[in-house]
Amino acid sequence: MKNKYNINLLLFLLCITLGFAQQTPAPKQTKDFAIVGATAHIGNGNIIENSVIVVSNGKITTIGPEASTPLTKQAIDIIEAKGKHVYPGFIVANGTLGLVEVDAVKASDDLSELGTYNPHIRSIIAYNTESKVIESMRPNGVLLGQVVPRGGRISGTSSVVQYDAWNWEDAVIKMDDGIHVNWPSSFRRGRWWLGEDPGLKPNKEYNKQVKELSNYFNESKSYNNGDSKELHLPFEALAGLFDGSKHLYINADNEKGITDAVNFAKAQEVEKLTIVGGYEAGKVANFLKQNDVSVFLRRIHSRPELEDDDYDQSYKLAKQLVDAGVLVALEPSGQMERMNSRNLPFYAGTTVAHGLTKAQALQLITLNPAKILGIDKAYGSLEVGKSATLFISEGDALDMRTNILTHAFIDGRRLSLETHQTELWRRYSKKLNQAD
Repeated sequence: MKNKYNINLLLFLLCITLGFAQQTPAPKQTKDFAIVGATAHIGNGNIIENSVIVVSNGKITTIGPEASTPLTKQAIDIIEAKGKHVYPGFIVANGTLGLVEVDAVKASDDLSELGTYNPHIRSIIAYNTESKVIESMRPNGVLLGQVVPRGGRISGTSSVVQYDAWNWEDAVIKMDDGIHVNWPSSFRRGRWWLGEDPGLKPNKEYNKQVKELSNYFNESKSYNNGDSKELHLPFEALAGLFDGSKHLYINADNEKGITDAVNFAKAQEVEKLTIVGGYEAGKVANFLKQNDVSVFLRRIHSRPELEDDDYDQSYKLAKQLVDAGVLVALEPSGQMERMNSRNLPFYAGTTVAHGLTKAQALQLITLNPAKILGIDKAYGSLEVGKSATLFISEGDALDMRTNILTHAFIDGRRLSLETHQTELWRRYSKKLNQAD
């Protein structure tokens, strides 16, 4: 009886595991294939009508107009895509996919660590490839992302992954790409629960907080330049910022904070800096351009923060920065950010309605983030020699009405576009039909 009970328990647990598991990752590409007839949106501003794209061993070997690009003689699979569109896989910058599954379930939340200074905390170790939230990204063309920790003054270290893997070792594209800092706010809101006026007021601790951060970086420099025999993991984790092997991402929104953050990075001789959020980045766009600072721009679909802000402040900011020559990518952080990451292409589409061309908007979620993340040699655009991480859509991928995927590939591996959502859709569609 005991053995029978144990067997039943194992079968039950197996059923639960299979029921909640992600789609099985696609196998490695074994046969060449060609996508023929589609409009190819390269990701660098160019478009090829009636294109031919040949993929071999996970990489693009040929791309060009169908009329002048004959297919090679080797046996290949042909994907007829006349009237459809091909895009590079979209990239989620400053994302937290895979770190939280259900916000209300503490055991599934691995978003942040206790403490103020945590540069040694590596998000990739906590990344969960079995997340059902991740698989829901793929039907919208979101195939790559940066996994970023949150919390504290220095949140930790991010990594870049692809969204179809067995484990984090399989998923990782670029390990420990950068350090994330939350810049002190020069203003704060009154604590209404203590009877304070809830309006904005100067942060009296601002200079002290900036000084503490500066001291921490200086101490790290001294440690890394010295010959200390005592291991200090947090200081050691910052070493890459000073030798150029890691990127510094500073979350800052207001004009003063952005300016001070850039000057701080210059004083610390940090080579690579990106401002994350950048709500008032438009006010210092020329300053950012002059200092070669890129921006991960806050979620486009958000309300104005201040009484005198334009109603469309968030919508038009991307164009202001692009016009100034700043390298810009979009990021989805904020309320329900993991779920909203699947709306990344539609955030880009909104910038088209407020001044950018579709080609420019596409770059905000393809080649631009690839450049900032340092993966543009392999990802971010459809070019010979680059990874075949791309998808085919029946229509405009930046429009939620027409972004309907028929095929998606990561490194030439054809992905399943099935998700828990598509299963539910089919299930309840049948119920609806039965009711009729």
